[in-house]
Amino acid sequence: MSGISGASGAQRREGSHEAQPTSPEASGPSDLGALFIMFANSALVSLGAVPEPGTNERRLDLDQARSAIDILVMLRDKTQGNRTAQESRLLEELVYDLQMRFVRAARGGSS
Repeated sequence: MSGISGASGAQRREGSHEAQPTSPEASGPSDLGALFIMFANSALVSLGAVPEPGTNERRLDLDQARSAIDILVMLRDKTQGNRTAQESRLLEELVYDLQMRFVRAARGGSS
């Protein structure tokens, strides 16, 4: 999987104070996917795969990357049976991609 999309949407929402949908149907599934992407983006920054927002510098912090990946794995376990097929596919792809990147970074390879 090449890169993680959705970060720009999260960044747009941070600066915006527009009213958000209040119905569970409108906000439920996308919020879970956004949560997955938020932790995946954190892991990518910690793996040096993308520059850190604000500083535009790349850094390697394997402990922080491991924590973000572990949270995604925990969310996978805790939300089993309560995700849509699309959310499950997204989460599985994110976890696999991040675990492979982590192994490469821990071995000293490029992410």
